[in-house]
Amino acid sequence: MFKSGFVAIVGRPNAGKSTLMDRFLGSELSIVTSQPQTTRNSIKGIYTTENEQVVFIDTPGIHKPKDLLSEQMDDYSYQSFKDADLILYVVDISVELGKGEQYVIDKLNDQKVPIVLVLNKIDLIHPDKLLEITDYFKEHLKYEKAIPLSAVTGQNFPALKEEIVNYLPEGMPLFDVDDLSDKPTIFFVAELVRKAILELTSEEIPHSSAVEVLDMSQFENGKRIIEATIYVERDSQKKIIIGSKGSMIKNIGIQARKQIEELLGERVNLKLWVKKAPKWRNTVSYLNSLGYKKEKH
Repeated sequence: MFKSGFVAIVGRPNAGKSTLMDRFLGSELSIVTSQPQTTRNSIKGIYTTENEQVVFIDTPGIHKPKDLLSEQMDDYSYQSFKDADLILYVVDISVELGKGEQYVIDKLNDQKVPIVLVLNKIDLIHPDKLLEITDYFKEHLKYEKAIPLSAVTGQNFPALKEEIVNYLPEGMPLFDVDDLSDKPTIFFVAELVRKAILELTSEEIPHSSAVEVLDMSQFENGKRIIEATIYVERDSQKKIIIGSKGSMIKNIGIQARKQIEELLGERVNLKLWVKKAPKWRNTVSYLNSLGYKKEKH
């Protein structure tokens, strides 16, 4: 009896959603950094065994939107609720629960999809605190089961895998058994450039920037030529991305190129440009060209 289904991974920014999916898949499919709100798209990660196929939907962190981009990011999360057979609500229990968590809880309590509460980062708290947190969610959230674990260390991870299978319907594989994601290669190339920006810059730069891969179809001297544009909103941000005598853009290119070569399994010549695009996060045409398109309901 083969089982297959969709499992939405939702929660606040930096709760560990992407780390959790990557642990299932055995590879880093989503960008994982210390920066909050790293995931911007809804990314499907496909986990297939002999008896089941789980299609995880890694979603952006749920928060009150501040611009058109964050509205569409939240839209990705809410659409995943409707597509899912199960919702994994991931909570970072190493930090204090606040109004932002209640905002997510209110959204989830409106759903009819079963919810498994994933209490993440148990390796960072005292056991006494776990009981207190569990009592809080028993009072505020409608869920089927709570599973404390650590997505980083893998502690109690098998219990979650076993629980997920219980909610999958019987059915044939939804994707080819060799597929790892529904996203094309060009998407992951852009994400690796964005990851380098996230890790090498600070303050407002990471969340004011976006990456568009223009072309990666050409070869020269045995290398794949990849051309990409980094968009920022202000001239001051452009100067930071470029750096003194081009030092920052060079470092971004070096770091991204190494990871892209690992992804593609071939040598790469990465060419980066920086362009000012004022208010791109509130401009539909820019959001569409960057792949942040509104979900169809």
